[in-house]
Amino acid sequence: MSRFKAVIIDDEPNMRLLLRELVADNFTEIQIMAEAGSVDEGVAIILQHKPDIVFLDIEIKGGTGFHILQKVKPYSFKLIFITAFNQFAIKAIKFSAIDYILKPVNETEFVQAVSNAIDSIQQSLSSAQMTNFIDHFEKEEQRKKIVLRTSDAIHLVEVSDIVYCKSDNSYTSFYLKDQKEILVSKSIKEFADLLEEYRFFRPHQSFLVNLNCVNKIDKTDGGFIILNNGKEIPVSGRRKAYVLQMVEAL
Repeated sequence: MSRFKAVIIDDEPNMRLLLRELVADNFTEIQIMAEAGSVDEGVAIILQHKPDIVFLDIEIKGGTGFHILQKVKPYSFKLIFITAFNQFAIKAIKFSAIDYILKPVNETEFVQAVSNAIDSIQQSLSSAQMTNFIDHFEKEEQRKKIVLRTSDAIHLVEVSDIVYCKSDNSYTSFYLKDQKEILVSKSIKEFADLLEEYRFFRPHQSFLVNLNCVNKIDKTDGGFIILNNGKEIPVSGRRKAYVLQMVEAL
């Protein structure tokens, strides 16, 4: 028996058929309630069926998936973007920890994204991810937040509250101004790509530092950074010139 309702919004009939088949093959607990190929149709089926999961293309007839999201607040569903391009949109999606699947659709990636959505629904996690995505995409707010998804919660963190990050293989620990630590199962490289425009830099392959939290650069003994909280961050030899350049550009 189906426990979750879903809708598919994509202007390619073949893609809608493929998504429907992937759901049928892998998730008997999901029922596809309706399909749409345009912005207006997409808004209509979301409002009518109140789905648990929405599969949404970014580039769609009549506008973008983003235009649909603007018209269906508040968000009571889990969103999975299906997209072939639009790098800015993908960065905003990553920043907000919303799942997305690149075309051509890979079945393994599809199953993982849908499984994440089901887990979020079962844990009754907040729809704050969606709101944060809209805020980031529209760039209406000066204070930015990043969504950090852990094994048991979703944390919305002000970017300015992050002091530094430390890598542990495929995990990244975030150290905040209030001494809180959040461990996320993603590599530090992915976060470096997301946070570079907010004055974060990597003085060492294992660290990502908020430039606004740097107190001093000590050039002795190979070099290290002293943060406002007293933490010392090593500077690798090959990145020393880069670090000095970052600080001098302030």
